[in-house]
Amino acid sequence: MSANLDVSLPPLVEPAADLTREEVTRYSRHLIIPDVGVIGQKRLKNAKVLVIGAGGLGSPTLLYLAAAGVGTIGIVEFDVVDESNLQRQIIHGQSDIGRSKAQSARDSVLEINPLVTVNLHEFRLEPDNAVELFSQYDLILDGTDNFATRYLVNDAAVLAGKPYVWGSIYRFEGQVSVFWEDAPDGLGLNYRDLYPEPPPPGMVPSCAEGGVLGILCASIASVMGTEAIKLITGIGEPLLGRLMVYDALDMTYRTIRIRKDPATPKITELIDYEAFCGVVSDAAAEAAAGSTVTPLELKELIDSGKPLALIDVREPVEWDINHIEGAELIPKPTFESGDALAKLPVDRTPVLYCKTGIRSAEVLAIVKKAGFSDAVHLQGGIVAWAKQLEPDMVMY
Repeated sequence: MSANLDVSLPPLVEPAADLTREEVTRYSRHLIIPDVGVIGQKRLKNAKVLVIGAGGLGSPTLLYLAAAGVGTIGIVEFDVVDESNLQRQIIHGQSDIGRSKAQSARDSVLEINPLVTVNLHEFRLEPDNAVELFSQYDLILDGTDNFATRYLVNDAAVLAGKPYVWGSIYRFEGQVSVFWEDAPDGLGLNYRDLYPEPPPPGMVPSCAEGGVLGILCASIASVMGTEAIKLITGIGEPLLGRLMVYDALDMTYRTIRIRKDPATPKITELIDYEAFCGVVSDAAAEAAAGSTVTPLELKELIDSGKPLALIDVREPVEWDINHIEGAELIPKPTFESGDALAKLPVDRTPVLYCKTGIRSAEVLAIVKKAGFSDAVHLQGGIVAWAKQLEPDMVMY
């Protein structure tokens, strides 16, 4: 853990020429803070900030950056609002379900502050568009929930020479840091100095699989927004070179020092990040090849009376929400410990399923290695099953 690092950076943005009478009134509580003042507010007005995603972390960040008077806000988002988003993605409301997240977010931002300019980028961030997009902004904020996008954002920010604020959440915990390879005074470092490689596939569940306490998003996003304001105005000590870790259950914040790793390879180009991060492990992909059934094929197998052992490998809390009739719950960790293998019947074909097919593929590799060569898993998991065969099934 680190003590005070006394790291201060020059302001990222030059001040705008002036503030209008309306802006002086709106931002008066900023203007009377000596560290911010008129000059700081003019810097915010002149700033161009790009937020990746209008989801759990993007929502509060966008609202507060708009309220703070950041002059130009870009939103990268191609998804639509789903009812399950509303538990944490507070920039959207009930009437936005089914709408473009980007457009919903824009409307909320302009309702809070009509003086800001909102640029919508309604596409998936890819290696062929990221660097050019980043070059149009002063600062990037990344609150995405998958490793492929995190590494893409990092590498594109390095190539574009831009600083970015990164945040991450899971269940009751969150992390925030600032990365800037080109930071002055030799302070530069990037996300790969903290995480040189992604975790093994399936090791870290997504929020969709593992859940997140909705209000945690506000805590982490507010820190991300604060860091953005500090970088733009040049006040305080940013989290460059420090990782802030927040535990909502213990109500503790701690910071850990991050140092430049000499072993981190220099970033010279963008790569295939899906392949780099691997959604499933090689063993799971190999096991699933030729041993995957679609929902329709599974239904036909069940209807034919073929002796099956339908195994749900999700967690008990997920089972309580929904499950396929006739299934038995044997969570994935019990397969990883080896305890579950004794429970598998040898006279029936094991059919494994999870929420979307990722965890079941990992379990399939374990089961096949144990000698159950005829085992299969359900493509797309219970989500695909419900969509195709039980549209009334409650989904999470």
